[in-house]
Amino acid sequence: MTGSLIFGAVVLLLIVISVRERIRQRLHREKDWSFIGEGKASPLSEALTNLIGVAGGIYLTLVVLTEFLELQLPELINLFGISLEPLAAVSIFMALVQPYLQRVLNAWRRL
Repeated sequence: MTGSLIFGAVVLLLIVISVRERIRQRLHREKDWSFIGEGKASPLSEALTNLIGVAGGIYLTLVVLTEFLELQLPELINLFGISLEPLAAVSIFMALVQPYLQRVLNAWRRL
């Protein structure tokens, strides 16, 4: 039970940190269109939408890849008392790490 709570807290912390980084990157990338007068989604909602979209895209790619290669994966893995689908766990993890990898790549390109 304690392991599940700690795991859940770590996952929630990773989500918050990843969303914060996505908001930061989006704010640096976008122009201010507020002078037009149209309503606009908040940076938090855009970052969460981006996180879910990236995770979904990664998941679909992994599903197609495992089907194409005919890989045999377990249906569920048990991690700290929580049962997860392996491809979903990998896709969420990759989506959480993606903005930081993007930051590293951008810094490397500037060198």
